[in-house]
Amino acid sequence: MKNILVLSGSPRKGGNSDILCDQFIKGADEAGNVTEKIYVREQDIGYCTACDACRNRGACVQRDDMSAILDKMVEADVIVMATPVYFYSMDAQMKTLIDRTLPRYTEIEDKDFYFIAAAAAGKAAMERTIDGFQGFTDCLPGAKVKGVVYGSGAWQKGDIRRSKAMEEAYRMGKGA
Repeated sequence: MKNILVLSGSPRKGGNSDILCDQFIKGADEAGNVTEKIYVREQDIGYCTACDACRNRGACVQRDDMSAILDKMVEADVIVMATPVYFYSMDAQMKTLIDRTLPRYTEIEDKDFYFIAAAAAGKAAMERTIDGFQGFTDCLPGAKVKGVVYGSGAWQKGDIRRSKAMEEAYRMGKGA
């Protein structure tokens, strides 16, 4: 049994990347894992101000929801990061979360990661987004990227339901 944390960066409840998160969770739950989904859009996460106070304190000076999220990231065995693709990159909610891991990013060690991206365009248009995620995990000690779900052809809310990415997300969750 693994502790799986799903970070849904979709700014829309029931958005395409959010739907794929649910499919991943369905598979992971059926495999007997413990899952938790955090809707990043519902969290109060301020932007990193590059004040460097965290280097001395080991914690950010901002008092918001990021401290609790970091605790969960450190405790998780598996982290799923999901985002819609806007202008060939991850959305602002997910990028802000990543930037705010700075105080404890070296503690997010030896984790398995899965990435989920949803876009109107095809897989090639999502590669920059995945590169951004991989840039983050490259900074984490012992991080292993175990899978990527490319949810292509999803322009309008719910379009992803007709995609093969639904089954891929489910299978990855089942095997996490």
